[in-house]
Amino acid sequence: MPDPKPSVLFVCVHNAGRSQMAAAWLTHLAGDRVEVRSAGSAPADTINPAVVEAMHEAGIDISAEAPKILTVEAVRASDVVITMGCGDTCPVFPGKRYLDWKLDDPAGQGVAAVRPIRDAIEALVQGLITEIAPQ
Repeated sequence: MPDPKPSVLFVCVHNAGRSQMAAAWLTHLAGDRVEVRSAGSAPADTINPAVVEAMHEAGIDISAEAPKILTVEAVRASDVVITMGCGDTCPVFPGKRYLDWKLDDPAGQGVAAVRPIRDAIEALVQGLITEIAPQ
């Protein structure tokens, strides 16, 4: 019987930038080997347009995504919870793996400032895939 698919939840305050990019990278790079969620403790109304543009430049379309509220159920259903500057607003459950990725907030930034954040997230996601869902 194969191991169940690992699940990852990316969390940032607004779910409009970093966590959306991370979820998109993980979906793009790992395909269906990983279950991917993202959420925010105080979700914005829309995704940051500079983030959408920066991801589009990398060949990933996230224009149809929308910020989602962080729920206890989402955390409980995930094996790995990765926060990106939301600190202790995330509920903590035993047996989960928690990581905090220190990344600049793309809010209010132009696409030129978002590109290095996008690239840093891609590198972190590549490392995560190596750990949780190697081929």
